[in-house]
Amino acid sequence: MSLKTHVSIAFFMISSVIGFSQNETIKNYTLNDCISIAMKNNLDLKSSILSANTAKINFQQSKANVLPSISGSYNIGVNSGRSINPFTNDFVNQELTFSNARLGLDVTVFNGFRLINSWKQQRLNKLASEMEIEEAKQNLILNVTLAYLQVLNSRDVLELAKKRLEATNEQLKRQDDLFKEEVGNPADYADMIGQRSMDETNILTAQSAFNNAKLNLMQLLNLKEEVLINMSDVLLDFENYEASADEVFRDATQNLATFKARELRVKAAKKGVSVAKAQFTPEVSFFGQLNTNYSSVAETFTEVGSSIEETGDFVTINSQDVPVLTNETQFEAERISYQDQFDNNLNTVVGVSVNLTLFDGFRAKNNVALEKIKVQESLIALERTQQEIKNAIEQVHFDMKAAYKRHQSLLNQVEAFKESYRVNDIRFNSGASNFLAYITSKNNLDNAKTNLANAKYEYLLRVKILEYYRGNVFETQ
Repeated sequence: MSLKTHVSIAFFMISSVIGFSQNETIKNYTLNDCISIAMKNNLDLKSSILSANTAKINFQQSKANVLPSISGSYNIGVNSGRSINPFTNDFVNQELTFSNARLGLDVTVFNGFRLINSWKQQRLNKLASEMEIEEAKQNLILNVTLAYLQVLNSRDVLELAKKRLEATNEQLKRQDDLFKEEVGNPADYADMIGQRSMDETNILTAQSAFNNAKLNLMQLLNLKEEVLINMSDVLLDFENYEASADEVFRDATQNLATFKARELRVKAAKKGVSVAKAQFTPEVSFFGQLNTNYSSVAETFTEVGSSIEETGDFVTINSQDVPVLTNETQFEAERISYQDQFDNNLNTVVGVSVNLTLFDGFRAKNNVALEKIKVQESLIALERTQQEIKNAIEQVHFDMKAAYKRHQSLLNQVEAFKESYRVNDIRFNSGASNFLAYITSKNNLDNAKTNLANAKYEYLLRVKILEYYRGNVFETQ
């Protein structure tokens, strides 16, 4: 045996010892434990939940769009230079402070049922998103179960590889004693050493497969620590599966969330066509406004008396210019307060608005055409899903039947090779048979046991997949 092989075996044994000491503090997970952890930690499921939350908010907004729209505005500012006095509409050339306030109400009375159909469309999208969460959960349960069974399968194969090495070591000990006593064929001793090296290599390969299976399960659970499994809640039932592929597909169409989600997407796409068609109809709405304003140059004038003032004109009396006088009323200016202006300038507006698009560059027509394409796409997606799942069910069902028959055949094969190995082991140890006959029967038995383990879990995996398609909860105890 080469130095490299010795180093690999030593490293494996050290790792096993360290792993054993660490595993004492690591929890053993049942299948139900793994499914529960995956439901909390799996990133794909979290992403589906976020998408559903988005659809829920869109649905809530579509309902709110039916309500009246109320808006208000307020502004205040300073204007310098030539401007219009908002109080008198006269031009002034001075600094003034202005302010405006507005409250508006808009109620859509009719728009071709666009808002209502949009509401219904978003409701269907929300329901579809909820079904897609259920679909993600079902897929996750299936994937965790399959990964869990794959860990069990890899562990059984590893245990068989270890038992194979134990049997080889026992036989090697016998051959070592014979070799030291110079009894028997020395080549048998050398061949047995080579067989041990081969068995040790098989253990390393099986250990690698076992670790990869655990890593796959850890990724689904989104865990960093090592997973140790406890198969106490896993039923390994080997009764022949009775349901046909057609029966499984019929149950799948009725129970799988995948189909329900696709069907809801089709209905939502059809509502999208109705929403787009509303662009051809006029939109009728009621509106109302409440307005007021303020200006710092707004003033009121109060009469306080009168005075005689020269007009600047003259009349000639007896060759003498006499100024023309006039009696002018005197006023006192007083600024109007902010509150009084807002009260005095208050005005209301009510009316009906009709908006009809006469030509929009065929935008409405093309939008309807695009929505109809989305309907066809959703129908194709539904049909594609039906075909893919039907084909998958037929393939899995065929593989399940083949695995069951192979498992039954391998049971008989293992029993036959057990007897062959028992006889050849006795004959080889008594010197009545050669190493070739012994090792052939031993390898036949070991390979048959490994194939039996693989066939067992291959059958179980297919059964779990078929039960998933039927919408059944995986059986645990």
